[in-house]
Amino acid sequence: MSEKKNNSGAIVLGVAFVWFTTHFGGGFASGAQIYSYYVRYGIWCLIMPALAMLYNTVFFAYSLRFARKHEVYDYRSYNNAFYGKFAPLFSNLFEVLYVCVMCVAPAVAFATGGATLAELTGLPYLLCTFLIGIFIFVVAIFGTNLVRRVASILSICIIAGLLIVYIPNIIAGFPEISGAAQSMTDQNLPFGDALYSAFLYGTFQLSNIAVFVQHAKSFEKPRDAVKSMAVGFVVNTLMMLMVVLGLMTVYTNPEAAGQSIPTLFMVQNGVGASFMTPLISLLIILGAVSTAVNMVAAMVKRICRETEEPQMDRLQAGQREKRRLRVTGKEAAAALLCCIVDFGIAQFGLLTLIQKAYSLIAYLAIPVILIPYLIHMIATRFDTRSQN
Repeated sequence: MSEKKNNSGAIVLGVAFVWFTTHFGGGFASGAQIYSYYVRYGIWCLIMPALAMLYNTVFFAYSLRFARKHEVYDYRSYNNAFYGKFAPLFSNLFEVLYVCVMCVAPAVAFATGGATLAELTGLPYLLCTFLIGIFIFVVAIFGTNLVRRVASILSICIIAGLLIVYIPNIIAGFPEISGAAQSMTDQNLPFGDALYSAFLYGTFQLSNIAVFVQHAKSFEKPRDAVKSMAVGFVVNTLMMLMVVLGLMTVYTNPEAAGQSIPTLFMVQNGVGASFMTPLISLLIILGAVSTAVNMVAAMVKRICRETEEPQMDRLQAGQREKRRLRVTGKEAAAALLCCIVDFGIAQFGLLTLIQKAYSLIAYLAIPVILIPYLIHMIATRFDTRSQN
């Protein structure tokens, strides 16, 4: 009985960290997301991350609980079950939203890696994103399995690196944080603007439901979804507040607002800059590359699956394994196309992508996810009775 309870607890924690590692990409590690959606809106940045994560907690817990209760674990089957008689419309709209996410997210990764490399080397941003793109293409073709195997380790390294970077800077920069808080209070920036920005941030995160529902299968009971997302709320909120406090150490610096990599700027103006600058730069680039590789690989799978899956089904187990390790011309062409598109999108710049493209995804998610989910919650009394 005790062993079963321990296993259930491990699953609850594991899925909570799936949320965190999905949320925690290059845009987060660079500080650009947190600065753009929270810090620039003044003193409200100290409470808005918690409100955005609470908003996400409700929706993610609801979707995971629904997936486990109704035993639908791939996002297409999940959407068909969730949207019911409206599935022919909303399931396909969700596909459109998901494709937009799969284009923008790796483009942000390209931009994050390129901007960080440009800051370190002084090379032009265009050239840096091109070099990052070549590296991502090669790894996406030949090293996807390796990236997936080390993804958890890489996430732990990035988290550890951020703790090493942020905690000393927060402690040493406490007077600057106090000064920033006073400056933010004096500016008296509107609460409504800060709340709306947090709403957009939380809304574009809702598209991650497509990634999460597969993990609902691991839960022993549907209610474990609520426990898991409650843990995820705590982890995500604490990490976001840590980044907020770190960025507040440079808030009053006139150059801070124009930085595309705020975390790097904070480190260069903080403690241990000679050691921490290359450390955080390496971690940001690795995080961006791993995110982009996984996204490009997922898009390649979507493009090629209609012709590949029937062929795979006809092969024996050993042949299937060999086939997975071999790259076809179609897969290489699809990966190259994805990288070219993402490289092109990345030229809009990291801050533009985070502030504009992510907001556009949020606007798309309002009619596709937010409103239908609210209606579903009310109509089914939080999925406690059947839909008519």
